[in-house]
Amino acid sequence: MSESKGPGAADAAGMPDWEKRFRAPRVSLPDWAEDAPDRSLFVSNATGTYELYAWDRATGGQRQATDRPNGTTDGALSPDGAWIWWFDDKDGDEFGIWRRQPFEGGADEPAVPGLDPSYPAGLALSRDGRTAVVGRSTDDEGTTIHLAREGEDPVEIYRHRESAGVGDLSHDGSLIAVEHTEHGDAMHAALRVLRPDGTPVAELDDTKGGTEELGLEVLGFAPVDGDTRLLIGHQRRGRWEPLVWDVATGEESDLALDLPGDVGAEWYPDGSALLIAHGFEARSELFRYDLATGELTRIPTPPGTVSGHTARPDGSVEYLWSSAAEPPAVRSTSGGIVLDPPGMACPPSVRVEDAWVEGPGGRIHALIQKPAGASGPLPTVFDLHGGPTWHDSDSFAAGPAAWVDQGYAVIRINYRGSTGYGRAWTDALKHRVGLIELEDVAAVRDWAVSSGLADPARLILTGASWGGYLTLLGLGTQPEAWAVGIAVVPVADYVTAYHDEMEALKAMDRTLLGGTPEEVPERFEASSPLTYVDAVKAPVYISAGVNDPRCPIRQIDNYVKRLETRGATHEVYRYDAGHGSLVVDERIKQVRLEMDFARRHLGG
Repeated sequence: MSESKGPGAADAAGMPDWEKRFRAPRVSLPDWAEDAPDRSLFVSNATGTYELYAWDRATGGQRQATDRPNGTTDGALSPDGAWIWWFDDKDGDEFGIWRRQPFEGGADEPAVPGLDPSYPAGLALSRDGRTAVVGRSTDDEGTTIHLAREGEDPVEIYRHRESAGVGDLSHDGSLIAVEHTEHGDAMHAALRVLRPDGTPVAELDDTKGGTEELGLEVLGFAPVDGDTRLLIGHQRRGRWEPLVWDVATGEESDLALDLPGDVGAEWYPDGSALLIAHGFEARSELFRYDLATGELTRIPTPPGTVSGHTARPDGSVEYLWSSAAEPPAVRSTSGGIVLDPPGMACPPSVRVEDAWVEGPGGRIHALIQKPAGASGPLPTVFDLHGGPTWHDSDSFAAGPAAWVDQGYAVIRINYRGSTGYGRAWTDALKHRVGLIELEDVAAVRDWAVSSGLADPARLILTGASWGGYLTLLGLGTQPEAWAVGIAVVPVADYVTAYHDEMEALKAMDRTLLGGTPEEVPERFEASSPLTYVDAVKAPVYISAGVNDPRCPIRQIDNYVKRLETRGATHEVYRYDAGHGSLVVDERIKQVRLEMDFARRHLGG
C-alpha cells in the first residue's frame, strides 16, 4: 500500500474515536481478473482520498492507480488482467469518459476514443481486453450502448429514451445481456440478449401479461466458453431470487431455495456451482449451491452483514464483512484477513439492537444503537437511509457511531420503500412518495418516545440523499415532532430537481410519481419539501455538493431562499464535489459541522 498521508499512531493520540473511524485505512473487496486471478483491483482511502489500487498477489506489490483531488471509486479490471479501466468525471458530477492504464502502471489513455462524455450505464469487457460494451446515458439521447473494438470506431448497438444498462458479456464474447425499461417502469427492468451486431437473440420481460409489476436483473453469464446460460434475478415469488436462463433454448431453471429473505447469486469460476448471498432482517449469510445435485451448503461467516463476496479459482470465498460494532474486514474462508491495510486501527462501536414497530403498512424494522450503559430518555438521532431502494443493516457505519460517541441514541428505520423485506414493501411508496415513508418514521418515533428510549424534546431528523429529502419533507409535514433537522445532499424542491437531475433519475421519478411534473403536478407538489417549507419550525442544517447531478444545487437554493425569506433558523454548507465526498478530511469536516449544529441548538 502506498504510504498514507493520514495521521500515524503518534498523530492519532488524543484524536476522538469518531474521527479515527473515518481516518482508519479502509479497503473494498478486491476485484480479480478472470484469466489472471493474481491481479486484483480495490479501493482504499490510504492517502486520505478514496482511490483505485492495483494489487499483484503473486509478488505482494500494491500501487495507487488513480490520483485525483476528489477521488475515484468507479473502476474495472479487464479479464486478462492487462488493463485498469476507470471513470473520469469532473469533481463528482458523474459525467465523463472511461480511461484505462496498464496494470503494471503507465500513462492513462481514453479507453474508447470516439465516445463523447456521458453518464455511465454499465460496462463489460472481453477476456482479451480488446472489446468493450459501453453503456452511456445523456439528457439528449437517453441510453445508448456501444460495442468498441480496439483500433476501430465504436458502433452503436442499442438506443432508447428510457433508462437501460449493460448487464454482462458472455465468456466467449458472442452474447450481450442488457437490462432495459422500455416499458416505462424504471423500478422493474426487462432483459434482452443481443449479438455483437445488435440483433436480438432472446427477451425476458416479467412486466408483461400480469397484474403485478415484477423486475429482472442480470447476475452474469456462465464463465465457460460456448455456455449460453445466464444467471438472473427475478421477483416472481415476492422477493429477489436467482434462476438460470439458457438464452439459446429458452429453458429456465428455477432454484426455488428455501430461504426467507432476498437471495442473490454469482457463479463459481468453473460454472459448476453458485455462490448464494441471502439477506434477511438486516443481516446476511453465504451458501454454496451445487448445480448438479441441488445441494445447498452454508458457508460460515460471523453474524452481521456481508457487503461483498467472490468465489476464487481455488474454491475459497473472499468476502467483505462487518457488524454495527465491528469494523469491516476482507476475509477468506481459507482463513485470515485478505487485505489488512497499515495505519491506525479503526475503533469499534456498539452493537445494534432490533425493534419491530407496528405501522400503518405493516411491521417496521428499526435498528437501535445507544451509548453503552445509557438509559433513556436520550437525545436521539433518527438517521434515514438513502435510495429509497436500499436498507440499513447490521453493518459498520462511522456516521451513526459518531453520534453514539456524543451521547445520542441512533435509530435507523427500514421504512416502506426499503429493500430486503419483499417486493411489496419496496414498491409501496408509489404516488404518495415521501409521505408513506414518513408515516413509518412517525410510528417508530412514537414508539421510541413511549418506550422511554427517546427524549421527545431532543429529537434530530437527519439523512443523506433520499434520507435528506425525507428529512426536509418531515420537518415541514411533522413540524412539532423534531427539534433539529440535518439534511445532507437532499431533494428540496422536487419539480426543479426533476428538471435538473440526470436522465436515469428522471425515469425513476416518473415511475414513482406516475409521470412528469407537468403530467401529475399535484403529486409532485404533495411530495415536495418546498410545499411545506413555511411550516418548518426546527433549525435546519443543509449540506450540498455544488456538482451533484442527483440532487442538484439549484433546487436546494430555491428551498434555502424560502427559509431566508421567513427568517427561519438555518445554515447551509456547500462543498466542491458531487453527491458526497471521497475525501476523508472533507467527510470529517461535514460530520463535525453537523454535530456542532445539533449541540448549539439542543444544548449539552
